[in-house]
Amino acid sequence: MTLHGSGVRPDAAQGAGGASAAGPLRDLVVLDLSRILSGPFATMTLADLGADVIKVEQPGHGDDTRQWGPPFQGEEAAYYLSVNRNKRSLAVDLKSEEGLAAVRRLARRADIVVENFRPGTAQRLGLGYEELSAENPGLIYASISGYGQTGPEASRAGYDAIAQARSGIMSVTGETDGPPVRMGMSGSDLIAGTWAVIGILAALHERERTGSGQWVDISLLDGSVSWLTYVASGYFASGDVPARYGSAHPTIAPYQAFPTQDGWIMIAVGNDGLWRRFTGALGRPELVDDPRFRTNPVRVAHRDELIPLIEDILRERTTADWLATLDAAGVPVGPIQDVAEAVRDPQVLARGMVAEVEHPTAGRLKTLGCPIRLTRTPAAVRTPPPLLGEHTDAVLAAVGYSPADLERLRAQGALG
Repeated sequence: MTLHGSGVRPDAAQGAGGASAAGPLRDLVVLDLSRILSGPFATMTLADLGADVIKVEQPGHGDDTRQWGPPFQGEEAAYYLSVNRNKRSLAVDLKSEEGLAAVRRLARRADIVVENFRPGTAQRLGLGYEELSAENPGLIYASISGYGQTGPEASRAGYDAIAQARSGIMSVTGETDGPPVRMGMSGSDLIAGTWAVIGILAALHERERTGSGQWVDISLLDGSVSWLTYVASGYFASGDVPARYGSAHPTIAPYQAFPTQDGWIMIAVGNDGLWRRFTGALGRPELVDDPRFRTNPVRVAHRDELIPLIEDILRERTTADWLATLDAAGVPVGPIQDVAEAVRDPQVLARGMVAEVEHPTAGRLKTLGCPIRLTRTPAAVRTPPPLLGEHTDAVLAAVGYSPADLERLRAQGALG
Protein backbone atom coordinates (compact mmCIF):
# COMPACT_ATOMS: atom_id res chain seq x y z
CA MET A 1 0.00 0.00 0.00
CA THR A 2 1.23 3.48 -0.84
CA LEU A 3 2.23 5.67 2.08
CA HIS A 4 0.05 8.65 1.23
CA GLY A 5 1.21 12.12 2.23
CA SER A 6 4.62 10.95 3.44
CA GLY A 7 7.22 13.66 2.95
CA VAL A 8 4.82 16.47 1.97
CA ARG A 9 3.41 17.37 5.33
CA PRO A 10 6.07 17.31 8.05
CA ASP A 11 3.52 17.14 10.85
CA ALA A 12 0.10 15.63 10.19
CA ALA A 13 -1.35 17.73 13.00
CA GLN A 14 -0.34 20.91 11.21
CA GLY A 15 -2.58 22.70 8.76
CA ALA A 16 -1.88 25.30 6.12
CA GLY A 17 0.93 27.57 7.15
CA GLY A 18 1.58 25.42 10.21
CA ALA A 19 -1.62 26.24 12.09
CA SER A 20 -3.09 23.46 14.20
CA ALA A 21 -5.50 21.23 12.28
CA ALA A 22 -7.64 18.85 14.31
CA GLY A 23 -10.12 18.05 11.56
CA PRO A 24 -10.96 14.50 10.46
CA LEU A 25 -8.89 14.81 7.26
CA ARG A 26 -5.76 16.09 9.00
CA ASP A 27 -3.56 13.23 7.78
CA LEU A 28 -4.40 13.79 4.09
CA VAL A 29 -2.53 15.79 1.47
CA VAL A 30 -4.43 17.36 -1.43
CA LEU A 31 -2.71 18.63 -4.55
CA ASP A 32 -5.03 21.31 -5.92
CA LEU A 33 -4.56 21.97 -9.64
CA SER A 34 -7.92 23.71 -9.94
CA ARG A 35 -8.86 27.36 -10.30
CA ILE A 36 -11.82 29.75 -10.35
CA LEU A 37 -14.69 28.26 -8.28
CA SER A 38 -15.80 24.62 -8.57
CA GLY A 39 -12.44 23.04 -7.73
CA PRO A 40 -11.32 25.64 -5.19
CA PHE A 41 -14.66 25.33 -3.37
CA ALA A 42 -14.17 21.55 -3.15
CA THR A 43 -10.58 21.82 -1.94
CA MET A 44 -11.46 24.56 0.55
CA THR A 45 -14.03 22.21 2.07
CA LEU A 46 -11.39 19.49 2.38
CA ALA A 47 -9.01 22.06 3.92
CA ASP A 48 -11.66 23.18 6.40
CA LEU A 49 -11.87 19.53 7.46
CA GLY A 50 -8.15 19.49 8.15
CA ALA A 51 -6.52 18.35 4.91
CA ASP A 52 -3.24 19.95 3.84
CA VAL A 53 -4.22 21.54 0.53
CA ILE A 54 -1.38 22.64 -1.73
CA LYS A 55 -2.72 25.08 -4.32
CA VAL A 56 -0.64 25.02 -7.53
CA GLU A 57 -0.60 28.42 -9.29
CA GLN A 58 1.13 30.01 -12.24
CA PRO A 59 3.99 32.31 -11.15
CA GLY A 60 3.24 36.00 -11.58
CA HIS A 61 -0.47 35.47 -12.20
CA GLY A 62 -1.95 32.79 -10.00
CA ASP A 63 -5.58 31.77 -9.91
CA ASP A 64 -7.54 33.94 -12.35
CA THR A 65 -9.80 35.09 -9.53
CA ARG A 66 -6.90 36.95 -7.89
CA GLN A 67 -7.64 39.63 -10.52
CA TRP A 68 -11.44 39.36 -10.48
CA GLY A 69 -12.46 42.64 -8.93
CA PRO A 70 -13.49 45.05 -7.67
CA PRO A 71 -14.24 44.61 -4.88
CA PHE A 72 -10.79 44.10 -3.37
CA GLN A 73 -9.72 43.87 0.25
CA GLY A 74 -6.23 45.21 0.49
CA GLU A 75 -4.48 43.81 -2.58
CA GLU A 76 -6.67 40.72 -2.87
CA ALA A 77 -9.87 40.23 -4.87
CA ALA A 78 -12.86 39.36 -2.70
CA TYR A 79 -13.74 36.54 -5.13
CA TYR A 80 -10.39 34.81 -4.61
CA LEU A 81 -10.58 35.31 -0.85
CA SER A 82 -13.97 33.57 -0.73
CA VAL A 83 -12.81 30.03 -1.59
CA ASN A 84 -9.11 29.69 -0.84
CA ARG A 85 -8.63 29.80 2.94
CA ASN A 86 -6.72 27.10 4.81
CA LYS A 87 -4.53 26.36 1.77
CA ARG A 88 -0.84 26.68 0.90
CA SER A 89 0.20 28.29 -2.39
CA LEU A 90 2.89 26.76 -4.60
CA ALA A 91 3.87 29.00 -7.54
CA VAL A 92 5.25 26.73 -10.26
CA ASP A 93 5.24 26.92 -14.06
CA LEU A 94 3.58 23.76 -15.40
CA LYS A 95 4.94 24.55 -18.88
CA SER A 96 8.46 24.20 -17.51
CA GLU A 97 9.97 20.70 -17.50
CA GLU A 98 11.46 21.27 -14.04
CA GLY A 99 8.25 22.78 -12.71
CA LEU A 100 6.21 19.88 -14.01
CA ALA A 101 8.64 17.42 -12.47
CA ALA A 102 8.21 19.13 -9.09
CA VAL A 103 4.43 18.79 -9.27
CA ARG A 104 4.70 15.13 -10.28
CA ARG A 105 6.98 14.52 -7.30
CA LEU A 106 4.32 16.04 -5.05
CA ALA A 107 1.61 13.93 -6.71
CA ARG A 108 3.55 10.76 -5.83
CA ARG A 109 3.15 11.67 -2.14
CA ALA A 110 -0.40 13.08 -2.29
CA ASP A 111 -3.63 11.39 -1.29
CA ILE A 112 -5.86 13.45 -3.55
CA VAL A 113 -5.47 15.48 -6.73
CA VAL A 114 -8.23 17.87 -7.82
CA GLU A 115 -8.32 19.51 -11.26
CA ASN A 116 -10.93 21.33 -13.32
CA PHE A 117 -9.21 21.74 -16.68
CA ARG A 118 -11.06 21.04 -19.89
CA PRO A 119 -10.91 17.23 -20.42
CA GLY A 120 -7.64 16.24 -22.04
CA THR A 121 -5.63 19.21 -20.76
CA ALA A 122 -4.24 17.50 -17.65
CA GLN A 123 -3.25 14.50 -19.76
CA ARG A 124 -1.41 16.69 -22.26
CA LEU A 125 0.52 18.23 -19.36
CA GLY A 126 1.46 14.81 -18.07
CA LEU A 127 -0.77 15.26 -15.03
CA GLY A 128 -3.69 13.04 -15.99
CA TYR A 129 -5.09 10.22 -13.87
CA GLU A 130 -3.36 7.46 -15.82
CA GLU A 131 0.05 9.12 -15.53
CA LEU A 132 -0.17 10.02 -11.86
CA SER A 133 -1.87 6.83 -10.65
CA ALA A 134 0.82 4.73 -12.33
CA GLU A 135 3.27 6.27 -9.87
CA ASN A 136 0.80 6.43 -6.95
CA PRO A 137 -1.77 3.58 -7.15
CA GLY A 138 -3.61 4.81 -4.06
CA LEU A 139 -4.26 8.25 -5.53
CA ILE A 140 -7.78 9.67 -5.48
CA TYR A 141 -7.99 11.87 -8.58
CA ALA A 142 -11.00 14.17 -8.96
CA SER A 143 -11.81 15.90 -12.24
CA ILE A 144 -14.49 18.58 -12.47
CA SER A 145 -15.55 19.64 -15.96
CA GLY A 146 -18.51 21.06 -17.80
CA TYR A 147 -19.76 17.82 -19.34
CA GLY A 148 -17.70 15.03 -17.80
CA GLN A 149 -14.93 12.82 -19.14
CA THR A 150 -17.23 10.79 -21.43
CA GLY A 151 -20.05 11.44 -23.87
CA PRO A 152 -20.22 13.28 -27.20
CA GLU A 153 -19.58 16.72 -25.68
CA ALA A 154 -16.89 15.80 -23.15
CA SER A 155 -14.27 17.99 -24.83
CA ARG A 156 -16.35 21.16 -24.69
CA ALA A 157 -15.48 23.92 -22.24
CA GLY A 158 -17.99 24.19 -19.42
CA TYR A 159 -19.38 27.30 -17.77
CA ASP A 160 -21.67 27.69 -14.81
CA ALA A 161 -24.31 29.70 -16.67
CA ILE A 162 -24.46 27.18 -19.52
CA ALA A 163 -24.90 24.31 -17.08
CA GLN A 164 -27.71 26.17 -15.35
CA ALA A 165 -29.35 26.75 -18.72
CA ARG A 166 -28.98 23.22 -20.12
CA SER A 167 -29.85 21.42 -16.88
CA GLY A 168 -33.37 22.83 -16.71
CA ILE A 169 -32.68 24.87 -13.58
CA MET A 170 -33.13 28.22 -15.33
CA SER A 171 -36.39 27.05 -16.91
CA VAL A 172 -37.99 26.74 -13.45
CA THR A 173 -36.36 29.85 -11.97
CA GLY A 174 -38.03 33.25 -12.32
CA GLU A 175 -41.51 34.71 -12.27
CA THR A 176 -44.33 32.92 -14.05
CA ASP A 177 -44.70 35.59 -16.72
CA GLY A 178 -40.99 36.48 -16.87
CA PRO A 179 -37.91 35.10 -18.63
CA PRO A 180 -35.76 32.22 -17.35
CA VAL A 181 -33.41 33.42 -14.62
CA ARG A 182 -29.94 32.30 -13.54
CA MET A 183 -29.38 31.67 -9.83
CA GLY A 184 -27.94 34.69 -8.05
CA MET A 185 -24.62 32.90 -7.48
CA SER A 186 -22.69 30.36 -9.57
CA GLY A 187 -24.84 27.49 -8.43
CA SER A 188 -23.73 24.87 -10.96
CA ASP A 189 -20.07 25.40 -10.04
CA LEU A 190 -20.85 25.08 -6.34
CA ILE A 191 -23.06 22.02 -6.88
CA ALA A 192 -20.23 20.32 -8.78
CA GLY A 193 -17.71 21.23 -6.09
CA THR A 194 -19.95 19.73 -3.44
CA TRP A 195 -20.45 16.50 -5.40
CA ALA A 196 -16.68 16.32 -5.90
CA VAL A 197 -16.13 16.35 -2.14
CA ILE A 198 -18.70 13.56 -1.70
CA GLY A 199 -17.05 11.51 -4.45
CA ILE A 200 -13.60 12.02 -2.97
CA LEU A 201 -14.73 10.95 0.51
CA ALA A 202 -16.45 7.87 -0.95
CA ALA A 203 -13.26 6.94 -2.84
CA LEU A 204 -11.18 7.44 0.31
CA HIS A 205 -13.47 5.10 2.22
CA GLU A 206 -13.14 2.45 -0.48
CA ARG A 207 -9.35 2.88 -0.45
CA GLU A 208 -9.32 1.98 3.22
CA ARG A 209 -10.57 -1.49 2.23
CA THR A 210 -8.54 -2.09 -0.92
CA GLY A 211 -5.56 0.27 -0.90
CA SER A 212 -6.46 1.37 -4.42
CA GLY A 213 -7.39 4.85 -5.56
CA GLN A 214 -9.73 5.78 -8.38
CA TRP A 215 -10.86 8.56 -10.69
CA VAL A 216 -13.77 10.73 -9.52
CA ASP A 217 -15.49 12.22 -12.59
CA ILE A 218 -17.81 15.16 -11.84
CA SER A 219 -19.58 17.40 -14.35
CA LEU A 220 -21.39 20.69 -13.89
CA LEU A 221 -24.23 19.46 -16.07
CA ASP A 222 -24.66 16.14 -14.23
CA GLY A 223 -24.62 17.83 -10.85
CA SER A 224 -27.15 20.44 -11.85
CA VAL A 225 -29.50 17.88 -13.41
CA SER A 226 -29.31 15.88 -10.17
CA TRP A 227 -30.75 18.85 -8.31
CA LEU A 228 -33.99 18.72 -10.31
CA THR A 229 -35.19 15.90 -7.97
CA TYR A 230 -38.97 16.30 -7.47
CA VAL A 231 -39.23 18.68 -10.44
CA ALA A 232 -37.97 15.99 -12.82
CA SER A 233 -39.96 13.31 -11.01
CA GLY A 234 -43.12 15.35 -11.54
CA TYR A 235 -42.39 15.48 -15.26
CA PHE A 236 -41.70 11.71 -15.39
CA ALA A 237 -45.02 11.07 -13.62
CA SER A 238 -47.24 13.47 -15.55
CA GLY A 239 -45.55 14.39 -18.81
CA ASP A 240 -46.21 18.04 -17.99
CA VAL A 241 -43.18 20.28 -18.49
CA PRO A 242 -42.50 22.12 -15.19
CA ALA A 243 -43.10 25.87 -15.26
CA ARG A 244 -41.72 28.85 -13.36
CA TYR A 245 -43.49 29.86 -10.16
CA GLY A 246 -41.31 32.67 -8.88
CA SER A 247 -40.83 32.16 -5.14
CA ALA A 248 -43.81 29.79 -4.99
CA HIS A 249 -43.77 26.00 -4.78
CA PRO A 250 -45.34 24.07 -7.68
CA THR A 251 -47.15 21.54 -5.47
CA ILE A 252 -47.73 23.35 -2.15
CA ALA A 253 -49.82 26.46 -1.40
CA PRO A 254 -49.42 28.91 0.20
CA TYR A 255 -45.65 28.48 0.06
CA GLN A 256 -43.99 31.63 -1.27
CA ALA A 257 -42.88 35.20 -0.65
CA PHE A 258 -45.51 37.76 0.33
CA PRO A 259 -45.34 41.55 0.57
CA THR A 260 -46.08 43.19 3.89
CA GLN A 261 -46.68 46.83 4.73
CA ASP A 262 -42.93 47.53 4.73
CA GLY A 263 -41.12 44.55 3.23
CA TRP A 264 -41.32 40.87 2.34
CA ILE A 265 -41.66 37.59 4.22
CA MET A 266 -41.49 33.94 3.20
CA ILE A 267 -44.30 31.71 4.41
CA ALA A 268 -44.33 27.91 4.16
CA VAL A 269 -47.71 26.30 4.86
CA GLY A 270 -46.60 22.74 4.21
CA ASN A 271 -49.65 20.79 5.40
CA ASP A 272 -53.30 21.14 6.32
CA GLY A 273 -52.59 21.44 10.04
CA LEU A 274 -50.41 24.46 9.34
CA TRP A 275 -53.16 25.84 7.13
CA ARG A 276 -55.52 25.84 10.12
CA ARG A 277 -52.93 27.68 12.22
CA PHE A 278 -52.23 30.12 9.42
CA THR A 279 -55.85 31.09 8.86
CA GLY A 280 -56.29 31.68 12.58
CA ALA A 281 -53.20 33.90 12.68
CA LEU A 282 -54.55 35.87 9.73
CA GLY A 283 -57.80 36.44 11.59
CA ARG A 284 -59.68 34.56 8.88
CA PRO A 285 -60.62 31.19 10.47
CA GLU A 286 -63.54 30.80 8.05
CA LEU A 287 -61.04 30.07 5.27
CA VAL A 288 -60.20 26.70 6.88
CA ASP A 289 -63.37 25.07 5.58
CA ASP A 290 -63.70 27.04 2.36
CA PRO A 291 -64.11 24.25 -0.25
CA ARG A 292 -61.56 26.00 -2.49
CA PHE A 293 -58.87 25.84 0.19
CA ARG A 294 -59.68 22.97 2.58
CA THR A 295 -56.81 20.70 1.46
CA ASN A 296 -53.47 21.30 -0.18
CA PRO A 297 -54.45 19.86 -3.60
CA VAL A 298 -57.44 22.19 -3.86
CA ARG A 299 -55.39 25.14 -2.61
CA VAL A 300 -52.87 24.46 -5.37
CA ALA A 301 -55.72 24.22 -7.89
CA HIS A 302 -57.15 27.54 -6.69
CA ARG A 303 -53.87 29.37 -6.00
CA ASP A 304 -54.90 32.22 -8.33
CA GLU A 305 -57.77 33.00 -5.96
CA LEU A 306 -55.93 32.20 -2.74
CA ILE A 307 -52.71 34.19 -3.17
CA PRO A 308 -54.28 37.64 -3.85
CA LEU A 309 -56.53 37.16 -0.83
CA ILE A 310 -53.54 36.45 1.43
CA GLU A 311 -51.53 39.32 -0.07
CA ASP A 312 -54.28 41.81 0.75
CA ILE A 313 -54.32 40.71 4.39
CA LEU A 314 -50.54 40.69 4.84
CA ARG A 315 -50.13 44.19 3.37
CA GLU A 316 -52.10 45.56 6.32
CA ARG A 317 -49.27 45.05 8.84
CA THR A 318 -45.49 45.32 9.04
CA THR A 319 -42.99 42.53 8.55
CA ALA A 320 -42.06 42.58 12.25
CA ASP A 321 -45.72 42.28 13.25
CA TRP A 322 -46.35 39.32 10.98
CA LEU A 323 -43.14 37.55 11.99
CA ALA A 324 -44.18 37.76 15.64
CA THR A 325 -47.76 36.71 14.97
CA LEU A 326 -46.98 33.78 12.69
CA ASP A 327 -44.11 32.57 14.88
CA ALA A 328 -46.44 32.57 17.87
CA ALA A 329 -48.95 30.51 15.89
CA GLY A 330 -46.29 27.97 14.89
CA VAL A 331 -46.42 28.84 11.19
CA PRO A 332 -43.05 28.58 9.37
CA VAL A 333 -42.07 32.13 8.42
CA GLY A 334 -38.92 34.11 7.85
CA PRO A 335 -37.85 37.54 6.70
CA ILE A 336 -36.43 37.86 3.19
CA GLN A 337 -33.02 39.25 4.04
CA ASP A 338 -30.39 40.81 1.85
CA VAL A 339 -26.80 39.58 2.14
CA ALA A 340 -25.87 42.24 4.69
CA GLU A 341 -28.78 41.17 6.89
CA ALA A 342 -28.09 37.46 6.40
CA VAL A 343 -24.47 37.66 7.60
CA ARG A 344 -25.60 39.61 10.69
CA ASP A 345 -28.43 37.20 11.50
CA PRO A 346 -28.06 36.10 15.16
CA GLN A 347 -28.66 32.45 14.28
CA VAL A 348 -26.07 32.57 11.47
CA LEU A 349 -23.55 34.12 13.85
CA ALA A 350 -24.35 31.67 16.64
CA ARG A 351 -23.60 28.79 14.27
CA GLY A 352 -20.18 30.19 13.41
CA MET A 353 -21.04 30.88 9.79
CA VAL A 354 -19.05 34.12 9.81
CA ALA A 355 -15.40 33.73 10.82
CA GLU A 356 -12.48 36.14 11.00
CA VAL A 357 -8.82 35.59 10.27
CA GLU A 358 -5.81 37.87 9.90
CA HIS A 359 -4.49 38.28 6.35
CA PRO A 360 -0.98 39.64 5.67
CA THR A 361 -2.15 42.30 3.19
CA ALA A 362 -5.93 42.47 3.57
CA GLY A 363 -5.87 42.84 7.35
CA ARG A 364 -8.70 41.43 9.43
CA LEU A 365 -10.63 39.29 6.97
CA LYS A 366 -14.20 38.10 7.37
CA THR A 367 -15.06 34.84 5.65
CA LEU A 368 -17.96 32.42 5.66
CA GLY A 369 -17.64 29.45 7.98
CA CYS A 370 -17.89 25.77 7.12
CA PRO A 371 -21.45 24.41 7.52
CA ILE A 372 -20.29 20.89 8.45
CA ARG A 373 -20.63 20.32 12.21
CA LEU A 374 -18.67 17.44 13.75
CA THR A 375 -18.62 16.96 17.51
CA ARG A 376 -15.12 15.47 17.95
CA THR A 377 -13.11 16.69 14.95
CA PRO A 378 -14.64 19.99 13.91
CA ALA A 379 -14.00 21.87 10.72
CA ALA A 380 -12.25 25.20 11.24
CA VAL A 381 -11.08 28.36 9.54
CA ARG A 382 -7.41 28.28 10.52
CA THR A 383 -5.47 30.40 8.05
CA PRO A 384 -6.24 33.10 5.46
CA PRO A 385 -6.12 32.53 1.71
CA PRO A 386 -2.41 32.39 0.83
CA LEU A 387 -0.39 34.97 -1.03
CA LEU A 388 0.77 33.80 -4.44
CA GLY A 389 3.68 31.41 -3.94
CA GLU A 390 3.73 32.02 -0.20
CA HIS A 391 4.58 28.38 0.61
CA THR A 392 6.61 27.37 -2.44
CA ASP A 393 9.89 26.81 -0.62
CA ALA A 394 8.36 24.99 2.35
CA VAL A 395 6.29 22.65 0.17
CA LEU A 396 9.17 21.69 -2.11
CA ALA A 397 11.69 21.41 0.73
CA ALA A 398 9.40 18.79 2.30
CA VAL A 399 9.83 16.58 -0.78
CA GLY A 400 13.60 16.87 -0.96
CA TYR A 401 14.42 20.11 -2.77
CA SER A 402 17.49 21.81 -1.29
CA PRO A 403 17.91 25.59 -1.01
CA ALA A 404 20.29 25.37 -3.98
CA ASP A 405 17.67 23.48 -6.01
CA LEU A 406 15.07 26.11 -5.25
CA GLU A 407 17.42 28.93 -6.18
CA ARG A 408 18.24 27.21 -9.47
CA LEU A 409 14.59 26.59 -10.35
CA ARG A 410 13.68 30.14 -9.49
CA ALA A 411 16.48 31.46 -11.72
CA GLN A 412 15.09 29.33 -14.56
CA GLY A 413 11.62 30.83 -14.06
CA ALA A 414 10.13 27.48 -13.04
CA LEU A 415 9.12 28.83 -9.62
CA GLY A 416 7.53 32.03 -8.45
